[in-house]
Amino acid sequence: MKAAWEKVKQQIKFQLPKNTYSLWIDPITYIESEDLRVSLGCPNKFSCNWVMENYFDIIYDNLRKEYNSDIEILLKVEPLKKKKNGPFYSPGSEQPEQLRLPNIPVKKRYGSLYLNKDFVFDRFIVGSSNEFAYSASKSISLGGSWNYHSLLMLAKTGLGKSHLSHAVGNAIIKQKPQTRILYLTAEDFTNEMIFSLKNKRIEEFKTKYRKSCDVLLLEEIHFLSGKEKTQVELGYTLDALTNSNKKIIYTSSLPPKDIPRMSKSLSSRFTSGLVTTISSPDFETRVKILQQKAREQNLKLSKEIIYFLAKNLKKDIRQMESALQFLKAKTEFLHARIDIALAKDVINCLVSREASITSENIKELVTKYYKIEPDMLRSRSRKKIYTYPRNIYIYLCRSHTNETLQKIAQSINRSHSTVLYATELIENKIKTDKKMRHQITFLNQKIEDMKS
Repeated sequence: MKAAWEKVKQQIKFQLPKNTYSLWIDPITYIESEDLRVSLGCPNKFSCNWVMENYFDIIYDNLRKEYNSDIEILLKVEPLKKKKNGPFYSPGSEQPEQLRLPNIPVKKRYGSLYLNKDFVFDRFIVGSSNEFAYSASKSISLGGSWNYHSLLMLAKTGLGKSHLSHAVGNAIIKQKPQTRILYLTAEDFTNEMIFSLKNKRIEEFKTKYRKSCDVLLLEEIHFLSGKEKTQVELGYTLDALTNSNKKIIYTSSLPPKDIPRMSKSLSSRFTSGLVTTISSPDFETRVKILQQKAREQNLKLSKEIIYFLAKNLKKDIRQMESALQFLKAKTEFLHARIDIALAKDVINCLVSREASITSENIKELVTKYYKIEPDMLRSRSRKKIYTYPRNIYIYLCRSHTNETLQKIAQSINRSHSTVLYATELIENKIKTDKKMRHQITFLNQKIEDMKS
């Protein structure tokens, strides 16, 4: 019956987030069973109550399927016994003790998660969309003079911010193995703090993050939305690390100012260091990514296929990985030949059929809406009648096309720094200028209509 419980745990593992499973389900042990009554052990009373309130149903459903009958489940407090040569494991403690096989290296764990050894700087494809974030991350990992106490990387899911966060940790450990790195998500931090409070171990928690940490890698800070007590505790922790000149790297899908119910003081701490953004890769970068990913999967793709995939896969890196896995599966299971027809089949499965928007489409829309000649977007005139629609044009190109900064800049006879400035200018004005906000909303809708 113990084997049955272990099997059920593996099933639950795929039904819950990784961190949730590790914290609450994995520590549960099999105690005994009699007829259709199964007794399971939790490491402490708090864990037992939490599992009963939040995860009892999923445990019951999976055990019932395994036994093929209605059963009775008893959750008891059954702390893991302490080993003679090491500590036992419970949520919030350090890593669990495990037997080591001879000559097999042990995977190191930092904080609540493992660093991915494959996420290193050498395997990160650098392009115009991520060059600044890459350079800043590498600089902070090399040590030496660093004028910023923290680095915040902003990007949507699948654009490489976690890769760079792991790469920083891996690079530091390679240079100085004794460095105390804590790598975790904001959700991990919150769960561990709750556990420490409930079990009267908050001082141990504070010591771990404020005094026993040289580098803090904190992912997904947008999870802190509305969690006031966690925000306060994290604020004190960040102050302690900053005062001790420790390194801190954050990642988020949203700028702190846009995270709902985020305290101004914590938002200020997040942005007091260096802030970088990672945008969707341009065509040239997508080609490089596809070429590297194809080599890693031993896929031989022609330039025609690589360029075709790069032209159509614009969402993120995960979409590109999915396309290559699709191609590999087709060749392995169906013995299909990789040609342009197969590549089109993949694109039809992964990409919604919508028209591709170009800067020319946007130029035509903007000049018609603001009633100016297209050539006036390229003029050197600084009159508002021309600068205003020019900035709108730049903003819409950045929002709806995958064209490079250089190409957008060339289309209006400007430098790429002008494109960056205009984009930031419009983004800020949208928040305060109601008239502009309505215009942008209208133009965005027109562009969406073009796609359909």
